Amino acid sequence: MKLHHEDRPPREGLRFLLRAGLSVLVIVLLTAAATATAGLLKIKDEIAAPPGAPPPIHTKEVTEAKPGKPQTIVILGSDRRYADLKKNNPLLEKSNPARSDTILLVRMDPDQQATAVLSIPRDLKVLIPGYGINKINAAYSLGGPGLTAATIKQLFGGDFTINHIINVQFKGFREAVDAVGCVYTDVDRRYYHSNLGLPVSEHYAEIDVRPGYQRLCGQRALDYVRFRHADTDIVRAARQQDFLRSAKDQLSTSALINQRSKLIRILKGATQTDTSLRSVGEVIKLAKLAIFSADHPVAQIKFPATFTGDPATGEYVEASEQTIQTLRNQFFHASPQVRKKTAASTPVRNTTGNAQAARARLVSGRTAGENAVARAVAQRRLGFRLYFPGKLTPAGRYASVTESGSLTAPSPRIYTIRDRAGHPHQAYRLVVLESLDEGSYYGIQGTDWRTPPLLAHPTSSTTVGGKRLLLFKSGSRLRFVAWKRKDAVYWISNSLTLSLSNAQMLGIAGSLTHIGP
Repeated sequence: MKLHHEDRPPREGLRFLLRAGLSVLVIVLLTAAATATAGLLKIKDEIAAPPGAPPPIHTKEVTEAKPGKPQTIVILGSDRRYADLKKNNPLLEKSNPARSDTILLVRMDPDQQATAVLSIPRDLKVLIPGYGINKINAAYSLGGPGLTAATIKQLFGGDFTINHIINVQFKGFREAVDAVGCVYTDVDRRYYHSNLGLPVSEHYAEIDVRPGYQRLCGQRALDYVRFRHADTDIVRAARQQDFLRSAKDQLSTSALINQRSKLIRILKGATQTDTSLRSVGEVIKLAKLAIFSADHPVAQIKFPATFTGDPATGEYVEASEQTIQTLRNQFFHASPQVRKKTAASTPVRNTTGNAQAARARLVSGRTAGENAVARAVAQRRLGFRLYFPGKLTPAGRYASVTESGSLTAPSPRIYTIRDRAGHPHQAYRLVVLESLDEGSYYGIQGTDWRTPPLLAHPTSSTTVGGKRLLLFKSGSRLRFVAWKRKDAVYWISNSLTLSLSNAQMLGIAGSLTHIGP
């Protein structure tokens, strides 16, 4: 099917499409679903899927959007195809239940100043139409993307409209991350699990990702965003959204242009979409909305939840009716999120009140810090000073960065990180455990790579303890606080769930100190 001349976006519009495609691609990279972005990147091409690609999604749950009106997209990341169920494929010897590993809602609205993104916990307790009460990810096993969409509509109310569904397999995520040159990510702690010597009943996805700022590619990136063993759904969603932010800050339009053919091949072959996204007209309609939304920030709607049940036999995430309605309202009206972020982006002044608040929430951590770094400092393994905080949160304690569950004394991880040109840089990471039950860890990072992508776009700056600190916010909360010296940069990383207050983050960063020369 060819585009008529009047249907084609103008040449200037195509350039905007690439920018709009960037936002969509980043969102999709998180869940490995980028068929829509593929269409935006090469809008003049036919949308027809290549031979062997997953079939389109046929469902009555998708409503056609009117031109220029808001669109809501359901993005699913699944561990295998719905066709892997024996009832859908009699040729299988046994059933391999497919599960929706990630459920993400994205809304672009020309009347709002932000693109809304909402992660739905996969263990959320819901009513699945025709099947009763269960976890929301069971809807995919029972009826594929269509039943998942029906369950989402049941959850948020009958008039909740879904305009598109995108479903992807993990293979597409791995290959797409590699195609864009991988993603530099601030890893909060050690992620480790080995099935060696364990009974089959205790087998989980194997992973070995050490803490610290690093470049994650392919399978390691997938392992990191999917990790769930010993984590809650809330922490897992926060980790995925943090990966999304990292990718968004690093991907450039030129990178997408250079790799567009490869991305299109990868993404078309690894994703399913509703039938309308096989239509050039529908893709153009979505593209025009994406052009309009190209410069809008992403408003990430946090899902507050309560855990119920027994972790050993099955644990639910529950949300009240009032919570669901609040989430729906925030999802439909993302602009207040942007206004809140803008207001919170004003410089934080180091007033006496702020300093007192920081001190009230922190305790001395100098002795613990000296003990943690003493050996590394004595060995002079770094070519720059190893700073540690003189203040810690009251519950904070240094954690081992070696094997999971080891009894070794806490010490910094000292390692080498390479920039995109392949040049090596020295780095270290100190991990502080805030709450084991909540999976809350914060960190202290140092490196002689003075221009890492993470520090490219500070929100604002302030001065604390004689140090000029760069501030990086997520909404109203500080995600990173950085300090630059002539030979190195240092930053404090908040936990993934942003459990440390702004005053605590500033107090810890302002207390950075060192031992030795």
